[in-house]
Amino acid sequence: MHFISSGNISILCLLMHVKKDIKLACALAGTLILWGSAFPAIRATLNSYSPGHLALLRLSIAAVTLLVFGIIRGMRLPAWRDLPGIATLGITGISLYHLGLNYGEVTVSAGAAGFIIGSTPIWATLFSVILLRERPGLLVWLGIIISFGGIALISISENGSGTEAASAGIMSSGAVCVLLAAVAGGLYCTLQKPLLQKYTALELTAYSMLIGALLLTWYIPGLAGVIRRAPLEATLSIVYLGVFPAACAYVAWAYILSQMTVSRATSFLYIIPVVAVLLGWVWLKEIPTALSLAGGVVALAGVVIVNRFKDF
Repeated sequence: MHFISSGNISILCLLMHVKKDIKLACALAGTLILWGSAFPAIRATLNSYSPGHLALLRLSIAAVTLLVFGIIRGMRLPAWRDLPGIATLGITGISLYHLGLNYGEVTVSAGAAGFIIGSTPIWATLFSVILLRERPGLLVWLGIIISFGGIALISISENGSGTEAASAGIMSSGAVCVLLAAVAGGLYCTLQKPLLQKYTALELTAYSMLIGALLLTWYIPGLAGVIRRAPLEATLSIVYLGVFPAACAYVAWAYILSQMTVSRATSFLYIIPVVAVLLGWVWLKEIPTALSLAGGVVALAGVVIVNRFKDF
């Protein structure tokens, strides 16, 4: 009989921890890049699809992708008593979030939408304090406030200043829709946490996505005609949005939430607006201003503070 020494056990534990950290880091990087890419993709697609048709088609593709993969992986059915909670996830983080974001981006640039969505960590942290009894430390709150300040700088830059900001500014009707999406996203992140103790990231995301897509079926009238008339590029963009930023990134995000507190996990979302602005610059030629770039640096500094002083 062979025995494993305590030294070998320590090395094995260290390797497992490193492997877990690498997996988590890859999940974070992939999620942030994919979600950041969604803002310019949505903006470009809205030239051919209405916000409702875009949301329905995108979420339907995501739901089918997740269900097929889930069936292959032997995904479990949800318990009846958990259906209300899962339905709430579908309503908030899927239906309301995507409708708010799509309707907002009709008038709001990809970069500006990304930075308004950047307020999601604030809402998620507030909801986690109220609903999950999480108690972020003072330095964590400081980091969140600093990041939010960076988001505010970029929002001001994206929308002008003074009277110009008042007429086309942060709280235009489109921006209000995006802000409501951010609130819904914060609630979604918080409500996921307890259910992830019972379900895998794939299971919870698949059922939430299915419910969210079903709630948007009242947009079906006219969808077939829109698909026929739309350029192939726009339709392929929706396929991309459904498979990658929706299906893949949402599963990865659920895994991230299962490994971290809500306040710490959502602090990384401040990176998404930076990605959105850069991709909007490359894809849609929406050139960021110096103030936008400065705000991005401030937002990232807040993320560093949160993750320097926050325990897992």
